Amino acid sequence: MNLENKWMRAAIPALLIHACIGSVYCWSLLKGDIATEIGCSVKAIEFAFSLAIFFLGMSAAFGGRFVEKNVKQSAVISGICFSLGLFLSVLSIHLKSVFGLMMSYGCLMGIGLGIGYLTPVKTLMLWFSKHKGLATGIAISGFGLSKVLFSPFIEWCTPKYGVSATLTYMGGIGIVCILLAAFLIHKPLDWKEPVVRWRPTDYIRVVRNSTYLKIWFLFYLNITCGLALIAFEKNIALSVGITAVGLLSALTAFFNTAGRFGYSTLSDYTRTKEMIYKIIFTSSCAAMLLALTNDMIITVVVVLCVINAGYGGGFSTLPTLLQTKFGMQKISTIHGLALSAWAWAGLSGNQLSNLIINELELSYSVLYIVLAALYAVALILTLSIPQRTEKI
Repeated sequence: MNLENKWMRAAIPALLIHACIGSVYCWSLLKGDIATEIGCSVKAIEFAFSLAIFFLGMSAAFGGRFVEKNVKQSAVISGICFSLGLFLSVLSIHLKSVFGLMMSYGCLMGIGLGIGYLTPVKTLMLWFSKHKGLATGIAISGFGLSKVLFSPFIEWCTPKYGVSATLTYMGGIGIVCILLAAFLIHKPLDWKEPVVRWRPTDYIRVVRNSTYLKIWFLFYLNITCGLALIAFEKNIALSVGITAVGLLSALTAFFNTAGRFGYSTLSDYTRTKEMIYKIIFTSSCAAMLLALTNDMIITVVVVLCVINAGYGGGFSTLPTLLQTKFGMQKISTIHGLALSAWAWAGLSGNQLSNLIINELELSYSVLYIVLAALYAVALILTLSIPQRTEKI
């Protein structure tokens, strides 16, 4: 069998990695049982998810140069950190240690998420040079697909064997799949990685670039708003009488995946990549306003699906947007820096909804109004991005 093709060397490894690490978005299905096992409130462990997303973004930001040059090694590091983080989470649950959970599920697993997330992106764009949007859609749709795959498994396994067994199985699946991906992944044989010397001043020049900053902030706002709903998806569903939470979670995960693949693929055929973000922010803002009109079950389902699609599409379109503005040569490094927005959104996203709903004890309507305003700001930022290529 010929292994030297774009599917075996790029697409399949990307899906293997992302379909495992994307299980972080099943947190809402795990946190209640984890809190019960430890003997604390869900509120006491909620920050573990925020930490995981924070370390995801920051490890991608600081690991971009390493991933650029060492794609196989970065896949191995991702698999080890991801699975070890889950295994140590199980130990923390048995020790009833909230701090241990923060360090394992939050910090260590988060590092595995960030390195793994970034690992296949440039390789895919090189193999699929004529359809870069499709390429990033393949990779990043795996992140959404993970929730589709793992949600039913968690709903079946946890009641039967306990949350510790569930996390152990997830860690075992992760290490096997990601190490297989590390064996398969390879850049095209005719690609010679350019020797690029980066100094600290080069990073400063990137983060001070006005176009980069606008992209960073619109990306940050999209994640913040998405996480504000995703982290409370189960609570929102129960508030309107939806009892089939696992089924809803799988449905919204499907739309998350479809948005990642669909929006990025569509970007191959739009005049500018910014057009995708205009569509995402307009539809998301409209969804929030729709949620304010009534709390019918069908309305909530539609709103959650629209937000999940836009949330996923924002991720998959980001690499191609950055490539059109800054070129291909340093894409992993610049993409990694942009993913730092994910890190800070991980701290602010579900904490925003936690503040409004739990701390201030306000209604979901207030949350929807706040999110609609943030989506409007993101749309304004998108409209202000200049139509030119920047040299960094």
